[in-house]
Amino acid sequence: MGRAGRAAVTRRLPGLRSDWGLDFVVVNGENATSGAGLSAAHAKALLEAGADCLTLGDHAFDQKDMMAFIEQEPRIVRPLNYAKGAPGKGARVFTAPGGRKVLVAQALGQVFMKRPFDDPFSALDAVLKAQPLGGAVQAAVVDFHCEATSEKMAAGHWCDGRASLVVGTHTHVPTGDAQILRGGTAYLTDAGMCGDYDSVIGMDKAEPMRRFVTGMPKGRFEPAAGEATLSGVYVETDDRTGLATRVRMIRVGGRLEEATP
Repeated sequence: MGRAGRAAVTRRLPGLRSDWGLDFVVVNGENATSGAGLSAAHAKALLEAGADCLTLGDHAFDQKDMMAFIEQEPRIVRPLNYAKGAPGKGARVFTAPGGRKVLVAQALGQVFMKRPFDDPFSALDAVLKAQPLGGAVQAAVVDFHCEATSEKMAAGHWCDGRASLVVGTHTHVPTGDAQILRGGTAYLTDAGMCGDYDSVIGMDKAEPMRRFVTGMPKGRFEPAAGEATLSGVYVETDDRTGLATRVRMIRVGGRLEEATP
């Protein structure tokens, strides 16, 4: 989320990769540029910091240069059920250390979202059937980008046994329900934002509070610029089945409690 969130990732991720022995890292860059979308320059910085894949969201193309850059950079994944003519792809298979194949897919939810996106469940179903876990791929990560916690939970159960991890993004608020579902899929309703939590979902407090109190805007929303917390989820998987063996929330630095895997 904004400059503070980018800094949390670029400063901490290289060390985390080394210290924790991370094989594959997915970063949601949805709000990395001024809180709205992801620019090509900021995408490059996140990739150089150690991200293996960047996912987007409903603000995928708020930064206009992403329209062309996503066609040049295969490590960026936009939502599967975005506009049919959108550039880029909503799912890709990557190669992790040891030659292991990792599927990353993203879908947008429909509940409480501003645009009527296509059905995310059928979109994910087609991708997971085409790249079966424990067969074509050794791991599968699903980023479910939506507002309603109930829809995220439904997506987790829909993908249970067919994905290594289903993790929610979009609401910027970390949840405390990291678990392994009955079929072996790790699940977390929302990973939370990498950003300054002394804020209103990452935005400087003054303008959102003014609008809530008075009902009237006075200025633009601006990302909060204080010390950021790196938030996310850590998963270990079985190479044979691709299913999760361990999952936990991660909070490093900033205003939230530090954690290690």
